[in-house]
Amino acid sequence: MADYDYLIVGAGLFGCVFAHEMNKVGKKCLVIERRNHIGGNIFTLEMFGINVHKYGAHIFHTDNKKIWEYINEFADFNRYTNSPVANFNGQLYNLPFNMNTFYQMWGTKTPEEAKEIIEKQKKEANIQNPKNLEEQAISLVGRDIYEKLVEGYTEKQWGKKCSELPSFIIKRLPVRFTFDNNYFNDLYQGIPIGGYTQIAEKLLDGIEVKLEVDFFDDKEKWLNIADKIVFTGMIDEFYDYCFGELEYRGLEFEEETLDMENYQGNAVINYTDSKTPFTRIIEHKHFDNAQSDKTVITREYPKTWVKGEEAYYPVNDEKNTKLFQEYKKKADNEENIIFGGRLGQYQYYDMWKVIYEALNVVQEELKII
Repeated sequence: MADYDYLIVGAGLFGCVFAHEMNKVGKKCLVIERRNHIGGNIFTLEMFGINVHKYGAHIFHTDNKKIWEYINEFADFNRYTNSPVANFNGQLYNLPFNMNTFYQMWGTKTPEEAKEIIEKQKKEANIQNPKNLEEQAISLVGRDIYEKLVEGYTEKQWGKKCSELPSFIIKRLPVRFTFDNNYFNDLYQGIPIGGYTQIAEKLLDGIEVKLEVDFFDDKEKWLNIADKIVFTGMIDEFYDYCFGELEYRGLEFEEETLDMENYQGNAVINYTDSKTPFTRIIEHKHFDNAQSDKTVITREYPKTWVKGEEAYYPVNDEKNTKLFQEYKKKADNEENIIFGGRLGQYQYYDMWKVIYEALNVVQEELKII
């Protein structure tokens, strides 16, 4: 007899939700986590009365009422609306692209005026069949918006020229001809009052958790400790890169505490020029209007991922998607191993989608049981 019904590798959102649901129906779960904390990338830490998002901005948003109700069981959410600002060589623009952006860029005051400029630029570019991301973006929004608000940011994010990136990465670019700075169209949006870590703590309440434990340090032991394994790490690493390495993007966070109440006046400011090495600065106190005589900011630097470092998101281009399918075929034949989360399923999931996928896997398991 195995010691546990389920070993969950990784205490991120997927692992926490799965463990919680299985614990509810009486299954014995063990969660192991390589980091020294639970919560994965949604981990927040209180500093000077401010809930600091240690792995970048996490804004919960969804149109799925069931998922919204589910996450609200574990925390009360505020009414935060994501309204980022773009800084291009010192010029500020509202995001997403809307009438405020067009006024800042061209001085246009009506939707007709803005549409006329965009259509004129699209016509001048005369791109019928976009061959790359650059051509795709220009064919959607024109050259001005592309050069000031898309090009530099995208190249830093992906580590490649836009002309070298496939066009399908940008299937569409949201353009609003209203004065609306709400970045997301989703009906439900907010930040948990008191931070995200409490959600992970409540999900894992009553479940055995071992921190600073690397599954790969003693793989044989962990493979045999439970009837089933839920693996939320990199799927190619699990299979010892037998088909080759999938690509991921890395991130570096430069955190700074400042002796001032307000540094930039907004939670998120994107730096869309190519010269600034970071993509954005997050000022955490604005997520929940924290009252503090200090402020904590984080500069976010995308980087090439290398083995041994934390992988933050998959590179879902054609080449990697094809390679992932090889791993997925192998994974689909496993009877006792379940792959989940961004890295296990090699998908760039938002938080609501991680929960949705975890609950789906739970339902499939309960059918088997």
